[in-house]
Amino acid sequence: MKEEILGSQHKKQVGIMGGTFNPPHLGHLVMAESVGSQLGLEKVLFMPDAQPPHQATKTTIAAKHRLAMVERAIDGNSRFELERAEIDRGGVSYTYDTMVTLKQQHPDTDFYFIIGADMVKDLPNWHRIDDLLKLVQFVGVKRPEFPAESRYPVLWVDAPLLDISSSLIRQRISQNCSVRYLVPDAVLDYIEEEGLYREKH
Repeated sequence: MKEEILGSQHKKQVGIMGGTFNPPHLGHLVMAESVGSQLGLEKVLFMPDAQPPHQATKTTIAAKHRLAMVERAIDGNSRFELERAEIDRGGVSYTYDTMVTLKQQHPDTDFYFIIGADMVKDLPNWHRIDDLLKLVQFVGVKRPEFPAESRYPVLWVDAPLLDISSSLIRQRISQNCSVRYLVPDAVLDYIEEEGLYREKH
């Protein structure tokens, strides 16, 4: 697959991992590394959203904390970079609006938007999905409980399955349970330094 993509393209090949990253965890990193490696992507951009379109905002902490944690999580991986486009724009983070901007800024780049199989089934509800498909190639990461199929042109890849979620991490911290080995040590240090997620939800 890697040779096929690299052999048919002359533009830069860049992946995007979107999400709230509240907080970023090892599942995010393993997924990004797996996709980046399998597809031979030059970069994978971690792009925290300002206000997710389909998610309650009451449990999303300030953007400055999420940016800081992503920076710490990806530090040391030359393939990974932080993308601030949605945080800097503010408001509801519609992927279509973001990709219009990124394509204008980087006309020499093909973008691969990485999502889990659970999100693939929700693609019909994405804002301007038909127009968005003209701007980005979706990459679906397979999950055993979700079929690797879609009516949209999704590129499917395998990745080690880590049953970790940000909500699980927030819950464990609020219950004074350890999250060591679920998040990078540098992220855990930041959470402890800032006293994040201590309130029970």
